Formats: sequence, structure tokens, C-alpha cells
Amino acid sequence: MSKFTIALAGNPNSGKTTLFNLLTGSEQYVGNWPGVTVERKEGLYKKDKEINIVDLPGIYSLSPYTLEEVVSRDYLIDENPDVIINILDATNLERNLYLTTQLMELGIPVVIALNMMDLVDKTGEKILTNELEDHLKCKVVKISALKKTGIDELIEACEKVKDDKVEPLKIFNESIEKYIEDIKNISTKVDYHNSIRWIAVKLLENDEKIIEKIGLDDSEKNKLNGLLNKFEDEFDDDGEGVITDGRYNFVSNITKHIIKNKRSGLSTSDKIDRIVTNRFLAIPIFAVFMFAIYYISIKIGNDILGEWVNGTLIEEIIQGGAENLLVGWGVSAWLVSLIVNGIIGGVGAVLGFLPVIAVLYFFIAILEDIGYMARIAFILDRIFRKFGLSGKSFIPILIGIGCSVPGIMATRTIESDKDRRMTIVVASFMPCGAKSEIIALFAASVFVGKWWFAPICYFAGIAAVIVSGIILKKTSRFAGEAAPFVMELPSYHMPKLGNVLRVTWQRIKAFIIKAGTIILVATIAIWFLQNISTSGEFAEFSAESHSLLEAIGKFFAPIFKPLGFGNWLAAVSSVVGLIAKEMVVSTYGVVAGVGADLTFESPDMIQFASLAFTTVSAMSFMIFNQLNIPCFAAVGAIRQEMKSGKWTAFALIYQMVFAYTISLMIYQFGSVLILGNDFTIWTGVALVILAVYIFLLFRPDKNKIDKRKLSRSID
Repeated sequence: MSKFTIALAGNPNSGKTTLFNLLTGSEQYVGNWPGVTVERKEGLYKKDKEINIVDLPGIYSLSPYTLEEVVSRDYLIDENPDVIINILDATNLERNLYLTTQLMELGIPVVIALNMMDLVDKTGEKILTNELEDHLKCKVVKISALKKTGIDELIEACEKVKDDKVEPLKIFNESIEKYIEDIKNISTKVDYHNSIRWIAVKLLENDEKIIEKIGLDDSEKNKLNGLLNKFEDEFDDDGEGVITDGRYNFVSNITKHIIKNKRSGLSTSDKIDRIVTNRFLAIPIFAVFMFAIYYISIKIGNDILGEWVNGTLIEEIIQGGAENLLVGWGVSAWLVSLIVNGIIGGVGAVLGFLPVIAVLYFFIAILEDIGYMARIAFILDRIFRKFGLSGKSFIPILIGIGCSVPGIMATRTIESDKDRRMTIVVASFMPCGAKSEIIALFAASVFVGKWWFAPICYFAGIAAVIVSGIILKKTSRFAGEAAPFVMELPSYHMPKLGNVLRVTWQRIKAFIIKAGTIILVATIAIWFLQNISTSGEFAEFSAESHSLLEAIGKFFAPIFKPLGFGNWLAAVSSVVGLIAKEMVVSTYGVVAGVGADLTFESPDMIQFASLAFTTVSAMSFMIFNQLNIPCFAAVGAIRQEMKSGKWTAFALIYQMVFAYTISLMIYQFGSVLILGNDFTIWTGVALVILAVYIFLLFRPDKNKIDKRKLSRSID
């Protein structure tokens, strides 16, 4: 068989990525919410390596309004795949068929995949596929990507039509078709494979990007403008409106004939949404979910599994066993310490909290799979919009809960450059997996039994996003109306254990790989810095021999003293945390294993942390590391998405200043109000900072005032 390419195209959340994973054996991220795929992905069909599969971003049309639409339509027009599999959500056929009418104009063979037929069958509805084939003039195959049914028939259908010469589908009335033919004759230079009809329709819509792409000369542009003016006068509407109406009329006529036993009334999802998206109940329900998830993660992951993993598995079995083995082999003491205390102690400190991360990822994956995460963005849009922000910005922030890097990359779906840049700046404020380790460390040491600590960190992230959004929106660089937020709410369904476990494993695997690479190298470096004295001599750490690590920590310690963690270890762990937030915990693990001059000594990292912090200083430390620059990988993602060194520098400086000032206020006010400490000059500084934040939050928005003045002058 000759090699050929199949492109997967369809609406967001129609099951494209699930089908792609099924066909290629890949493990791309799948979520029951729109916007999971933001760029095209490729893979080979696992049963036949001669078939190349391309997963395109989910789109509603081939109009260039979003990045996803641009990526998808540029690929279809420029790359010209051999076959398009158009995946349709069979439970919502009328909406999905709008894109189909555009794909059928490209002159590329199309096979319709009616996905989620298992759900349609449960409702008792019937879809007449033969009649649908007659209307669309293409093959229609019923499938369920989730149940893995109909997949072989789908690929067979693609193989049969891949070499067919396709006549583009004509769906408009005679008057519109006449204009399409006239536009096709404007230029003979246009040569986009078989997509000439689609190009003509886009010209009739006055699509500026297509006009630019095909390179019409001035004479041809004049002819086009004349036809467009005549067309719009005849139909008393702009070209895009006329074409859109024509497509919907065609789709509406089809669905009337092919869907039988159509259900009426509210669906189960609609009934649930009446409760979980209720304007009064939505936020309390959301809060309960988040509190429950973090509470269970800490309770099960830390209190139950964590004690065994940290105490028995890592300390007794792995560290103890490795030390006995190495000593028995006669390995030198420094190498034993490097392996046991440095490598195993440092990496083990990170992996020791893996149960917490795994439980957290598991429950978040369940919320994603059932469709609730999409509702969170919808719910928070109500709050965000009151402050001039868009709920669309919260989608990348939600994605960033697993890891900040994909969250930052997901901002490319935001059309407004100002909103996109602002979202990049604040996207890492939520606790990612690495930051959750710091939460787990303090939950097991300073905040033992305080069930509210972990959820508070989550909601502090949301508050930081809102506060930063309000402040930034009132500056000229970020001013403007919030980007419109229209989002499809997917139907609820029971979570599929396989899908949940796969998503959880993908995130855990990335976490483990990071621990075995970046964290491994960094912990070795930390160990050497801890065991080389300031005089350049190598010796295991002791109170009489001050290490380079301690010297580095003491250099930075004065900076952090007003924040409540001015000891050298807390300072140096915050600095190395810029490499990767896991290094905060790892540094404590390495130093705890070899002892430290901190007026206390403990071989146990949990006790180590509990002695180093009060509740107030621990909260200050946590919030600082949560809001500060996330990690080197995230900085790279920020640079890539900002596409500007100046904007990247602004984002990093803002994050550092914001994290420092918020932590300063937490510690200074907490010290006076909770710990009963005396009022100091730094408390006064904190009051001044608070006053500045209040001013920035509540100052009049100059941009809105100017708009009101302009509106009044026009009136």
C-alpha cells in the first residue's frame, strides 16, 4: 500500500484526540473540555505504518478568528492531506455539521466519523446514515472512540476513497451559486489543489487573509469588490452573514430528515448544570470540591501513604540498604554520603511526596473526565468579568495545575494579545505538582492537622490571579475589553478509569522524569556545595566547617529576613527553587541528611522543617514560592509565547515583586496579629505596600473614563 495521510478534523471535544490515541497508540492528553489540542500532532497508524495520522486542533469553522482555526485551515489548504476524517459528536449533530459543509468544499475526500454513537443509542435516537451519505455525498461510519468500535471500518473507508477525485459539495441556492461561479472566474492564477470552490466562497465572505494569500492584483481586486457590493446589495447583508445563513439552512434541513426519535426536554447534563452553575450555588460547590480534593490528597497521600514511602521505603529500605551495601563493599565515606544523602536523599525527598501528587492528579483527572473542569471556567468567568477579565484566561490557568509549562503554552488560544500576555504573567500562580510538594511538606510538619492549609494555597492562587488582573488591566499595556468567552459545555459522563489513570500516569511520569534528570543533577550539585567549605576544603559538613552552600544562603538570607525565613537554608532553597520548585524540598532533603548549623539538628526532613518555621513564616515561605518565578522550563515557555525579551523580563520581574510584597505583608501582619510580635519598621513598610495595592486596585480606570467621555461627546 502506498503511503497516505489522514487529517482528523472536528469541533472541540468531539473525540478527535481520543481517536488519534486509539489509531496511533499515542498518549496525547485527553480532557472532557474544549481546547485540549492547541497545535497539530502527527503519528503513524499502529496497524499500518504507511498511514500518517494528523490530529488538528478542534475548530467550529475554517474562519481565521482563533489560532486553532488558523492552524487547521492552513494545514488543510497548504498540506493537502489525502483524506479528512471529520469527527462529529453524534449527540449534537446539528452544531457539528456546520464545519462539515466547509470541509466538503475543499475538494479533499472526506469520511464522516459519527462518534459517541454509544451515547446516542442509550437515548433511543436513530441517525439514518444512508440518508446522511446521500446529502453529503461521502461515506459515513458510526464509531465510538471510547468503546473502540467501528475503527477498522473507518480506516477501510479512508483507504477506499483516498485516490478519489472529489466534486466539492454545493449547498447554496442558485442565486448564491451564481456569484460563487463568477468569483471563481475572476482569476486564473489561483491554484490551491482542489480547493478552488472553498477559496471562492471565502472571497465572497471578504476573507482578508485569503485575499492576501492568493495574491490578487489590483484589477482582480476591483472586480471582486464590484461583485461583493452587488452581492451584499441583493441580499441586504454582508457576505459572511449570507454564507453563514446558507450553511445553517442546509444543516437544519438535513437534521430534520436524518434524526428520528429525537429526545425533547432537559438532558441529564442540563439538569445537573442547573445546580452546579447556579449563580448562588456554583461558587460554594466549587469551593467544596477543591477543599475536598486537597484534603483527601494530603490525608491519603501524606498521612497514610506518605509516612510509609518516606519512612519505610526511602529511609529504611532504600537509603539504609544502599548504605549497608556500599559500606560492605568498602566504598569511601564521601561517596557513600554522596549516594545515600545526596542522590537518594535529595531525589527521595522529591519522590517521597509522590503519593500526594498522584492522589491530587487522580482526582483532578476525574473532574476533567466527567466534564466539571469546563464548568469551573464558566463559573469563574462571572467573577472575572466583573473585574474586566475573561474566563478564557482561566483555561490555561486550570491546565497549569498539572504543570505550568502546558498552561503557559495554552495561552496561544487567546485572541487578544493584551489578554494573552496578561494570562502568561499570572498563569503560574496556581499550585502545580512541584509546588504541591512544598504544600505537602508543610502540611506534614508545620500545619499538622490543619485541613484548611492546602485548599487555602489553591484559593490564594485564584485571588492572586484576580488581584494581578485588576492591577494590570488598569495599565495602558493591558487595557481593553475582556476577550469574549464563548465555551461549549460538554455533556457529563461517568469517568472512565482507563482514561483517568492514563492522564494521571502521564503527569506522574513527567514528574518522575524530571526528578531523575534535572533534580538528580541539581541534588548532586547541592551535596557538593554542602560538603565543600568556604576555604575550598572537602569535608563532610560540620558546625566548625562552613560550607559553600551555607555561604550562598547567608548571602541571600538578609533579602528574605523581612519575609520571616531569613535562615540560610530557607534562603538558598528559595533561590535554587528557581531552577525547579522540586528543588525546594530536595535541598531540605539533602541538608537534613548531613546535618546543618541552624541551632537544631534532625535527620528527619519533616522535623527539620517544623523546627525551622512558625505557622506564619511557613505560610509566607509557601506563598512566596507559589507566586514567584516557577522554574527554568516555565521561563522558557514564557519566552517562547511572549516572543519578546522585554515582555519576558516584565513577566519575571512582576512575578518576583508580587511574590515578595505579598509574602512580606503575610509575615509582618501575621507576626503582629497572630504571634504577638512588636511593631517594626518592616511592619510599617508592609502597611505602605498594602496602601499601594489598595490604591492600584480601586483607582479609577483611566481607559474606561476616556471611553465614557468619548461616548458622551458622540452623543
